[in-house]
Amino acid sequence: MKIILNNNNEELKGNEMNIQQLLDVKKFTFKMLIIKINGSIVKREDYESTFIKDGDKVDVIHLISGG
Repeated sequence: MKIILNNNNEELKGNEMNIQQLLDVKKFTFKMLIIKINGSIVKREDYESTFIKDGDKVDVIHLISGG
């Protein structure tokens, strides 16, 4: 499957995977993440049930706070 992940072309095994699987495969472990698929934000509780498919544009945004 080919997707665009954070504006980079990526090729992943299989025809689809859920968001949690993508985070595991790409080793995104940061606690404060925003995930967007094709411009739509996905809630954390939907990571297991939301699937990424061939051609999707996925953004994984790290939120960082500071003072």
